Amino acid sequence: MVFISLGCALLAGFLLANQNPINSDLSRIVRSPFLAASISFLVGTVFLGLLSWGMSGNLWPTREFISNQPMWIWLGGLLGGIYLTSNVVLFPKLGAMQTVILPILGQILMGTIIDTFGWFQAAIIPLTMLRLVGLVVLILGVVCAVVLPSKLKKDELMLNNLEKETGKLFWQIWAIIAGAISATQQAINGHLGTLLHNSEQAAFISFFTGFILIAIFSLILERRLPKLSELKTTKLWNWFGGILGGSFVLATVLTVPKIGAGLTITMGLIGSITGSMLVQQFGWWRSAKSSVSLIQIIGVIIMAVGVAIIKFL
Repeated sequence: MVFISLGCALLAGFLLANQNPINSDLSRIVRSPFLAASISFLVGTVFLGLLSWGMSGNLWPTREFISNQPMWIWLGGLLGGIYLTSNVVLFPKLGAMQTVILPILGQILMGTIIDTFGWFQAAIIPLTMLRLVGLVVLILGVVCAVVLPSKLKKDELMLNNLEKETGKLFWQIWAIIAGAISATQQAINGHLGTLLHNSEQAAFISFFTGFILIAIFSLILERRLPKLSELKTTKLWNWFGGILGGSFVLATVLTVPKIGAGLTITMGLIGSITGSMLVQQFGWWRSAKSSVSLIQIIGVIIMAVGVAIIKFL
């Protein structure tokens, strides 16, 4: 069962890595990342709604259930919307490299804190010396897979420019916070699924509230809807982003109660980085194509070793 949960979390990250270029291409078509995110959330909401209705015949929990639960249990979708919007805002502020790395740091740290102290009703997993070693190895793997390739290519956005860009300190701090928000969302959604005894329903509720948030934000900012002429130029796969995002949320709802928030987040990161490497290697979804380096492959292997230390030693 543990290996199934680990595989499910890994697949979730892989799906999310494919969602990003799909939504990016949709953003180019509708000329707005916010409109593209709204469309993606709408498709995901419909997908999860149909799945929940087909599996259990229910979309919404009972009034009694709602009145007996703390308010924070409903924040998963709100946090998901904040995280997605943050990524859209951070990209032009920090560039691709920092937008990837800093949220990962926030996710790993918050996932560890949630497991260590049992926040959001998560099972307590003590932070032993061996787990700490595993986390260090894991972060080393992230550095190899994400940081070093750009550093070796002398990318203008590499991390040693952080200290030269003090004006970006606020956005760098917010990127770490955004990663922590993502980890919190996964923990909350996992507990909601446990309470409802219905993972599909929990994922639908989370995605629906996220859609409401991003749609309102998009309408305020853009003051328009996508044009029909724009939507007619889309490919069929341009609409798959929401399904992949919904599948990611559903997978995390299923796995957090079984293997903990920290390990779910970690496996998702490995899947996401691996998926991004494949997208990069083969240029999937009309994305820019470039070869994966040996150091990236080594980084993913090191991350897998870190997971093995945390979970199995």
